[in-house]
Amino acid sequence: MTKAILLDEKDNVATCTSAAKKGDTIKILGGGEISCVEDIPIWHKVALCPIVKGEKIFKYGEIIGEASVDIAKGGWVSHENIFSVPRDYDNELI
Repeated sequence: MTKAILLDEKDNVATCTSAAKKGDTIKILGGGEISCVEDIPIWHKVALCPIVKGEKIFKYGEIIGEASVDIAKGGWVSHENIFSVPRDYDNELI
């Protein structure tokens, strides 16, 4: 069984610890399972919920980018479908 790591409860992606094939069930370490809707390479991200174009992508509990297209639940999240967004780090500091 393919496994993925959920790093923070705010995250909408998890990182696969092995390659996943379309149709595989991915066990999320940190909570639940998800059905993979496309092939995902090892160490890449899987969407834990549908992500709408323009929605922020969270990993590590932080924004890592924004969706450039709609991404299906169980889909591959990569540089092909997200882009970097400017951040205001000074105002994000605790």
